[in-house]
Amino acid sequence: MVFNSLVFLPFFAVVAAFHHSNASWTSKKVVLLIASYAFYGAWNPPFLLLLWASTVLDYYCALAMERSSTSRARKVFMGLSLVGNLGMLGYFKYGHFIAENVSHALRAVGVEWTAPGFDLLLPVGISFYTFHTLSYTLDVYRREIAARRSILDFAVAVSFFPQLVAGPIMRASAFLPQLDHEKRGSSAQWSNGLTLFIIGLFQKMVLADGILAPMVDVAYQPDGTHSFVDAWLGTFAFSGQIFFDFAGYSLCALGVARCLGFELVDNFRQPYAAIGFSDFWRRWHISLSTWLRDYLYIPLGGNRGSPRRTEINLMLTMLIGGLWHGASWSFVVWGGLHGAYLVIERRVRGTRPTESSGATALVAILLTYLLTCFTWVFFRASDFTTAWQMMSAMVGFGTQMPGQVSSSVRAALCAIVVLAMIIGHIRMRGTHVEDVLVKMSPTTRGVMLGLMLIAIAISGGGQRAFIYFQF
Repeated sequence: MVFNSLVFLPFFAVVAAFHHSNASWTSKKVVLLIASYAFYGAWNPPFLLLLWASTVLDYYCALAMERSSTSRARKVFMGLSLVGNLGMLGYFKYGHFIAENVSHALRAVGVEWTAPGFDLLLPVGISFYTFHTLSYTLDVYRREIAARRSILDFAVAVSFFPQLVAGPIMRASAFLPQLDHEKRGSSAQWSNGLTLFIIGLFQKMVLADGILAPMVDVAYQPDGTHSFVDAWLGTFAFSGQIFFDFAGYSLCALGVARCLGFELVDNFRQPYAAIGFSDFWRRWHISLSTWLRDYLYIPLGGNRGSPRRTEINLMLTMLIGGLWHGASWSFVVWGGLHGAYLVIERRVRGTRPTESSGATALVAILLTYLLTCFTWVFFRASDFTTAWQMMSAMVGFGTQMPGQVSSSVRAALCAIVVLAMIIGHIRMRGTHVEDVLVKMSPTTRGVMLGLMLIAIAISGGGQRAFIYFQF
């Protein structure tokens, strides 16, 4: 089930109606849990077994850690949580990738070995809920939060359907306390929640799917006929597509949760207005970047060691972050490029970054955006050959013939959308979409939402899955 499907509307109406009834808070949590499992199981019911396994494993590991009297026992149960969760993630998401690369490595030294078949579907959202549950056991292990006695509360926190399959990655410390007392969306929360939901759907269905995706699909066809203009237009379009797709999902998730009285963390803050790549990762997929910072980068040593050690920690964090996105070397390259950018930025700026202003800031923003677009090539291309062809075309070594992208009428519309996105990010650099909504008059907001609903209704975006569902 997806937010941009017709079946979601009656599903949410039933859930919201019961949630706002006079039933007990325990009953509401039970229904919320059942609804979340139904939402997730709509893709492939057997995958619920993995979600249950992760939930039960971490619930009991956390309790065991809290009751353990020795540090060694705590480490054993923390280890069980890590092995169990990462083992399931590794088998289903990386099993074929690992076996295939081992086979290639052995063949390189003269050993013939054929990797066994891993004809497995990737469980939707497994990377997200694995990080949900691991943040809980890691925080209990660190004694930063207490283990939750109620398995119902923990199960709801893990499976809460607005953020289950594509985030934002909610920490247990931020979500579990919201289950202590009954939640019921107020009229203001409903107003803001529905507004965010409509804006999110507009970004996804109209901008990402209806306008930008078709041009990206043409530009990234692996046919080897990429021109300079086509390669850049296609990549600019993808920068907009992935933002509107993922930020749109996050806004939908925030909106649905708010209608039920819950608050999720903000996941995007005008990322294409970033000045440098440290700033970019404070603005893009914030829940993932902060997770990697707190549970990987800092435990590796962070910036507490030598400059060289700090750079190694940065690179390792970004490489693992790239691999988190998919079992492909192209994602590793994408993460490695971002790691290299961060290392270079650190060397240029030193250990005390300074904020630019005026024309210097604008140049820095545009340079950061252009370099980010280079990395998006590896994120979007279906293989290294296509990525290399696109990169070659972007630096002037592509075909000189105009392609299908730049010669299409859609190219102008895509260019307008991407330019408007960048200008909007720059103008709203220090604000959030809700800050803008607060300043709008009810009439202006109503007209804007009405136009968005009309555009959604006539959009040709269809029901494409959100890009991040594959992660």
